[in-house]
Amino acid sequence: MRLRLTRTDSKDPDFLRLVKLLDADLAERDGEDNAFYSQYNGLEQIRHAVLCYTEQGEAAGCGAMKNVAPGTMEVKRMYVLPSERGTGIATEVLRELEKWADDLKMSRIILETGKRQPEAIRLYEKNGYLRTENFEPYVGIENSVCFEKRLTQSE
Repeated sequence: MRLRLTRTDSKDPDFLRLVKLLDADLAERDGEDNAFYSQYNGLEQIRHAVLCYTEQGEAAGCGAMKNVAPGTMEVKRMYVLPSERGTGIATEVLRELEKWADDLKMSRIILETGKRQPEAIRLYEKNGYLRTENFEPYVGIENSVCFEKRLTQSE
């Protein structure tokens, strides 16, 4: 399968469509916890989004990141259409976000996912992310799992 990755922003219609599907999925998985997480998933601060298109031109996956501290980006809004899961799209989107963060001279990426998303946990572990103490606003949140990855700055 040949994939095409595109760097964009949170106003892109394809990104917005995928995020709507992601939000519906998370509402189902997280149940009553969803309101807590939703408040931290706004798109206003997201300036960096990646879309993955299939050979047929369908937007099949996305991911984004926002600057949260000097040298640090937080990965947000990772999603792959159910029909395309297991094809490597999530890894490709994540790698593109890492390249973009490196291009922006960032030194690390952090992220949070939920214990009810075991496939996401496997994705991040497989791609070299290490579990870390929960960062704000997820400190003390039982369902949250936080990760970080140090980036090697290319010269």
